[in-house]
Amino acid sequence: MNNDGIIIIEDNSTMRLGIEETLRRDGYNAISFDDGTAALNHFIKHPAELAIIDLKMEPMNGIEVLKKIKGISSQTEVLMISAYGTVEDAVKAMHLGAADFMTKPFSPDELRIRVKNIFEKIHSTKKIETLIEQNKLLESELTEGFEEIIGKSEAIQKIFALIEQISQKESTILITGESGTGKELIARAIHNKSNRREHPFIKINCGALNDNLLESELFGHEKGAFTGAIKQKKGRFELADKGTLFLDEIGDVSSGMQVRLLRAIQEGEFERVGGEQTIKTNVRIIAATNKKLDKLIAEGKFREDLYYRLSVIPVTIPSLRERKEDIPILVDHFLNKSSVKNRTRKKNIDEAGLNQLKEYAWPGNIRELENLIERLTVISEGELINSELINRHLFGQSVNVNVGDNLPLEAALYNFEKGLIVQAMKKSDGAKNRAAKILGISTSVLYYKLEKYGLM
Repeated sequence: MNNDGIIIIEDNSTMRLGIEETLRRDGYNAISFDDGTAALNHFIKHPAELAIIDLKMEPMNGIEVLKKIKGISSQTEVLMISAYGTVEDAVKAMHLGAADFMTKPFSPDELRIRVKNIFEKIHSTKKIETLIEQNKLLESELTEGFEEIIGKSEAIQKIFALIEQISQKESTILITGESGTGKELIARAIHNKSNRREHPFIKINCGALNDNLLESELFGHEKGAFTGAIKQKKGRFELADKGTLFLDEIGDVSSGMQVRLLRAIQEGEFERVGGEQTIKTNVRIIAATNKKLDKLIAEGKFREDLYYRLSVIPVTIPSLRERKEDIPILVDHFLNKSSVKNRTRKKNIDEAGLNQLKEYAWPGNIRELENLIERLTVISEGELINSELINRHLFGQSVNVNVGDNLPLEAALYNFEKGLIVQAMKKSDGAKNRAAKILGISTSVLYYKLEKYGLM
C-alpha cells in the first residue's frame, strides 16, 4: 500500500464501504467513517491528503465537515459527493476549497479517475520523484521536438524557425505569452533539440508555491532545516544539472526569492536551505510568464537585473486568436487524441460548429480548446458533434444557470464554475493571487481549477 492517505466520510454504509474497498484495491491508504465527529477526531491525529465527504449527513453535514477539515489542514484536498446536491450546494463547497464534486450514483471507474486527477495535482507540488517520472514520460513523447506543437500558420512557423535557431545555444531564454499558449511545449522542444537533450528537463511552477516551499524545491534542504525536514533533499537546480531547468510563472516570484534566483542563475551556485556548503551546477535556464514584466519592473515588483539575465533570448508565443487558421488542424489533432485516450471511434465536428470555434476568443488558448474537445467527445452521443452542443459548452459560461437549461448537475456546475473563474481572471487582469481572493479560495486551489478547465 502506498502513502496516499484518504479519509472517507459517508453515512450510507453500502456506499462508504464500496468507496473504501475500490480505493484500497487501487493501493490507496483509505479509511472510512460514518459520521463527521469520529472522522474529525481521527483526522486531527492522522491528517490525510484527500477527504471524500458526503454532502448530506447528520448531525454534522458535509459543508460543516469540509470547513473543519480545511481548518485543520488547508493542504488537504476535498472531493464532495451527493445524491441530492444542488448547484448552490456544490458551488458553496468549491468556494470553501473543495477540489471537485461528484453526483451519486457513480461508477468505480469514475471514482478512480477523479481521485487519480486530484492526487496528480498533489504530487506535482509535493513529490519531486513523481515530477521526474512525468518529465521522462513526456520527453519520450517529444523526442523529435515538434510533435505536440501543431499548426501551419505563419505565426507558428516563425516559432519553429526560432527554436531551430536558438536550441544549440547556451543563453537563457524568456518565453512570454498568454496562459495556455504552450510555453512549456516550446521549452521542451528547445531542450529536445539542444546538446543537453540526454540530460534532465526539470520544471517548476514558481507561482504555485509560497516562498518557503519554493526555496526548498529550487535549492533543496538539509535534514533538520525545518519542521518536517526528516532527510536531505536535492532541489531542482541540482536535479537539472547538465540539463535544462524550466521556471514557469516566473512573474509570480516574490522580491526576496528573486534575489536568490539571480545569484543562482548568474553565478551557477547556491546553498541548500539549512546548509552551508556551496553547490555548483551547470544548468540552462528557460523561464516563462504570462505577465508583462516591463510593467512589473516599473511598479517595483520585478528586479530589472533578473529580467535582463533571463531575457537574453526572448521568445513570444502567439495567442490562438493570432493564429485562427490553425484551429481546424488543432481540432482534428485533439479529436484524434481524445478518441485514443477514451478508446472510442474518432468523432467529427460539423461545419457550423467549426465556425463557432473559429470565432470564439479563446481566453484559455490551446489548453482551453483541448479541454473542450475532450469534453465534447465524451458527452456527445453520436459521431458528429453539432453546433448546438458546442454552443451549450462553449458559450454557456454565464453564471446564470437555470433548471430549465436541461443540463445535468455536473455539466451545470462545470459551466457555472468555469464562468466565475473566467470573470475573476478578467477582473484581476490575470493576477492569480487577486483572482483567488475574488473567488474566496486559496491560490493553490485556483491553480488546480485553471488547469482543470484548460484556462492555464
